[in-house]
Amino acid sequence: MSIRVRFAPSPTGALHIGGARTALYNWLMARGSDPPGTLVLRIEDTDRERSTPENVDQILDALEWLGLDYDEGPIFQTARVDRHAQELQRLLDGGYAYRSSATADDVRDYKARHGADRGFRGEDERSGAIRLRVPDDGETVVDDVIRGETRFPNASLDDPVIARADGSPLYNFAVAVDDLDAAITHVVRGEDHLSNTPKQLLVLAALGAPAPRYAHLPLLHGPDGRKLSKRHGAASVQELRDAGYLPEAVDNYIALLGAGFAPDEEFFTLDELARRFRLERVSKNPAVFDEQKLRHFNGRHLRALPLGELTERLERFTGRDGLRGAAEISHEKIQTLADFWPLVSFIFDGPVDDPRAFDATIRREGGAQALAAARDALAAAQPFAVGTIEAALRAVVERLGAKPARVFQPVRVAIAGQTVSPGIFESLALLGRDEALARIDAALARASGGG
Repeated sequence: MSIRVRFAPSPTGALHIGGARTALYNWLMARGSDPPGTLVLRIEDTDRERSTPENVDQILDALEWLGLDYDEGPIFQTARVDRHAQELQRLLDGGYAYRSSATADDVRDYKARHGADRGFRGEDERSGAIRLRVPDDGETVVDDVIRGETRFPNASLDDPVIARADGSPLYNFAVAVDDLDAAITHVVRGEDHLSNTPKQLLVLAALGAPAPRYAHLPLLHGPDGRKLSKRHGAASVQELRDAGYLPEAVDNYIALLGAGFAPDEEFFTLDELARRFRLERVSKNPAVFDEQKLRHFNGRHLRALPLGELTERLERFTGRDGLRGAAEISHEKIQTLADFWPLVSFIFDGPVDDPRAFDATIRREGGAQALAAARDALAAAQPFAVGTIEAALRAVVERLGAKPARVFQPVRVAIAGQTVSPGIFESLALLGRDEALARIDAALARASGGG
């Protein structure tokens, strides 16, 4: 029998990086199984105040950007209210559930009388919220693929509320019925859901239904060991996209967070990850999401792109055309798409204005003289290409008996306005002789005029 997994986000905000990893692991299981499995997308939108169409769109947008397709869905939980009501009534009719008006205070009073370790048991009052009857004997066993067995004595479990007085189902009931109806074989989700699992198992047992295998993924932490949040940088998929990360790099990096891959196995496509992924290898310890490591991954993926594809992505990200030359000379220096424009904007929009850079390179002792010598050498370079430009400037370095930076940096600041740029020879060649000399002349005039 092929596996059936589901990704079931609540549309109460943007898709968090931890949620993206959960979606990815389910996708890898479905796509990497033999025979091929099925991935169901379910939108758990029973929180009507926080679940909005805009948030649903954000989830769908994030999944599409990550390249994570699904086979069934999206199925909206709120569209299944009739089915939930049907199963609630079946449990009530069979004596597996009852109505109770017991409050939190009533539960505390019960435990005060019977002992703190004794689970609450109520009486059927024919009105009020619906509670599931928990057996007094035996255990509810969560057999987790990642964490092993966890046993819960039934006597210590409260009769859980599974629906409100108006009949609207609560999370743990609706999820159990939805997983049953979708024939889900494996529930792969974050460990924050672990405490829900005994309740869902009890619902399935009351319905006489088999339980799926559960696997609770460790939560993601930041490099400081604390739960991942905005203080660690980007917290959602859309924020990563806006920061210039590539979807394949994000997939690659978050797939490795606790997945048990060998240290030398890092650089994968989605299809390769699907073939290699094994749920049993996932660590039960928290995984660390480090955006600096993601930047490193992203840089590797970025440099692996063919120049034409890299150019296309940069043009789409910046909204500019004609970037092939700038992409060619800068790709070794950027780690994200967002790094690109600050590095090369001077080529298209003219030098930036950084007075400190100007003072530190051109106005410093000998700076203007070195720049003037470089200007004369560049004017005579034939043809005006990378090789002849480099030879001309290195000849100036040798003639002046200076370190290369004493010549190259004044030229860089003259053409770019800043001390950081793509390779100086490549930048000059891309600008062309006339534009390069015009910028150098303007810098020399500024230096001599004190402007």
